[in-house]
Amino acid sequence: MTDDTAAGPPTSETPTPPDGYVGDPDVRAEWDATYADREQMWSGGPNGALVAEVAGLAPGRVLDVGCGEGADAVWLAGRGWDVTALEVSGVALERAAAHARDAGVAVRWVHAGLVEAHLAPASFDLVSAQYPALLRTPDAAAERALLAAVAPGGVLLLVHHAGMDTHEVPDGGFDPADYVWPSMVAALLDDDWDVETDEQRPRPAPEGGAGAHHTHDVVVRARRLR
Repeated sequence: MTDDTAAGPPTSETPTPPDGYVGDPDVRAEWDATYADREQMWSGGPNGALVAEVAGLAPGRVLDVGCGEGADAVWLAGRGWDVTALEVSGVALERAAAHARDAGVAVRWVHAGLVEAHLAPASFDLVSAQYPALLRTPDAAAERALLAAVAPGGVLLLVHHAGMDTHEVPDGGFDPADYVWPSMVAALLDDDWDVETDEQRPRPAPEGGAGAHHTHDVVVRARRLR
């Protein structure tokens, strides 16, 4: 779907396709409903950990996993990155594309789940997954897809709210056991990777938006050596 030799996903100059989704339809429907409940889900600004960790990196090709309403993708594109942004919610992608048009930047939007997108392996200088809601599977498909997308010399940046993996399950609420957490990805890193950061740190609180109440993040940054 992201193969440059194919037709390719739309940039911010084109509308998000209504019927091009690749992935679990139930996951899409759930996230479409979540976004549709609010006029704006997130703060509209880039995530603080992303801003801090990207500061020293030369712009290249970046994959934004679970781009939501596009704040990170737009921020990266405005700083010279060649951005591919992936999201399961069509509602979110429409907002993200509008954000990019308003900012005057181009982004490749991919309407797909991470595993189902079949991204070209080893093709991104940075793979950024900020608070991703990736479903866990017995074969660790999502974790392996994240690692596979990083080019030699490139960086994987995975950020999540601290403590979410042990969060108590409310009645009818989300179960942490269903999702991928940074420790699960870190456990798959072998000698082909150099772990540059694996820590919990205070989170720069955004002004408004879902998740603004979280105070600390887990940040895993690893560089692929070969």
